[in-house]
Amino acid sequence: MNKQWLQKLFILTLSTYLATPVFGASHREAPMIALDPAADNTDVYAFRSWENPDKVVFILNTIPGQDPGDGPNYFAFDDDILYEIHIDHNQDGKAEDIVYQIQFDTETRPALGSLNFPLPFVGNPNIAVSKLQGITALDGTGSEGLTRRQTYTVTEVRGRHRKKLFKGQTLVAVPSNAGPATMPDYETLAAQGIYNDSKTGIRVFAGQRYETFYIDLGAVFDTVNLRRPIPALTPEEDTNDHINPFGINRFSGFNINSIAIEVPIEQITLDKQPADTTETPVIGMYASTSRPKVKVFRKNGKTVNVGKFVQVSRMANPLINELIIDTPAKDKWNASDPEDEAQFQEFFRAPSLATALNLIFGLPVPETPRTDLLQVFLKYPGQPLQGTHCGSPCAELLRLNLSIAPTAPQDQRRLGGLATPPDPAGFPNGRRPNDDVTDIATRVVGGQAFIEARVGDGVNFLEDAPGSNLTTNGIYTVFPFLPTPQDGRNRRHIDCDEAGANPCN
Repeated sequence: MNKQWLQKLFILTLSTYLATPVFGASHREAPMIALDPAADNTDVYAFRSWENPDKVVFILNTIPGQDPGDGPNYFAFDDDILYEIHIDHNQDGKAEDIVYQIQFDTETRPALGSLNFPLPFVGNPNIAVSKLQGITALDGTGSEGLTRRQTYTVTEVRGRHRKKLFKGQTLVAVPSNAGPATMPDYETLAAQGIYNDSKTGIRVFAGQRYETFYIDLGAVFDTVNLRRPIPALTPEEDTNDHINPFGINRFSGFNINSIAIEVPIEQITLDKQPADTTETPVIGMYASTSRPKVKVFRKNGKTVNVGKFVQVSRMANPLINELIIDTPAKDKWNASDPEDEAQFQEFFRAPSLATALNLIFGLPVPETPRTDLLQVFLKYPGQPLQGTHCGSPCAELLRLNLSIAPTAPQDQRRLGGLATPPDPAGFPNGRRPNDDVTDIATRVVGGQAFIEARVGDGVNFLEDAPGSNLTTNGIYTVFPFLPTPQDGRNRRHIDCDEAGANPCN
């Protein structure tokens, strides 16, 4: 058999194996995506920048639950995944008007002089080699210790027109925070990973950050076994965005990989006008990850992608796949497009979570069909339903009203539109990194009785983020709007029954 024939046979065999859809997005919420962390859309954010209100920020997080000390290879984006941020600017439910595509390439860099290391990140002042005094740069002098490095590209797609952004620049993904010997000033190093496109005014960052999604995950997924009976929170606790009354944050001390892109508002609106003057100020968006249907391995260990990319995860509104879509449909949901959400509308019309909340807490829930959930999650403001059904368009998108000014970080309310007084710049008007989507979603699905009972998981804010540029309510004030990640050597998780922590029960 010749090599060409073998290659054709390999492609044919793999094509047959992958002929069925590749199913798989928020923190291991579906069976298939739990096996593919690099493709797992853990959280998606969309909000007007409080640094520059003329810009909008989109963030895609991936690789959940990173313990900072899990070396030596730590956490990297996947070269074979197409990471995308999709935008709908004409409210037709098809979020393909503008797409930002991000792809990575991993390189193994030359050995350092006569020394070889079994580590991807090297730097310690006790090693008597000048180039190993610590990783202080992503490129050039000071980057010698990055023996394995990721670069990436950003492409803007508008219909058939594709434009590569950041031309002439080498975009380097910020590596995991190994520790103070290897990376003596991680904040300064990470700041070098913020790139500006002078022609478009777009900024981008890719790399490791601290996880801002806070939730008592153990209690919530112990079939909503919250640690207090109702009313869960007192009025004072519910309005205090600076305390965690009784919950245990599962993601305390854990990191995440983030792709953040900041775009001038006039570049993503239909009429190409700033937010204060645009005629169509509400946009919709979602993020997706896709894998090639076929890939062929080469001798040097790299792969060649053959054929189209197949979507393995998507995410817009938080907790939809976790709490609304029932388990048998989760993988199919991840592989589908938001514009085809009508096939899943029964999960919104009659959510099984609402039934469970009623049985667990003994509180009344709204009668079905839940047209309120159809309107909030699947329609733009002013778009009518078709009776008690979704009608058309019917798309599960995270919607952001660009005419609403951003709230300053120190004034942000965790409950967004449900806060007293309301914070209209928060979820479900887009989503900011520190919005308490767990409490908001539980109360929205549960209905008025759950709002009045102040049902919540008892985790109200991010209390232990490291680094600077943080407000007292745990909000990171500057781009990329997620805090500095904990380092591997000195990481700490705040667990129940520890000193300063809430009890386990």
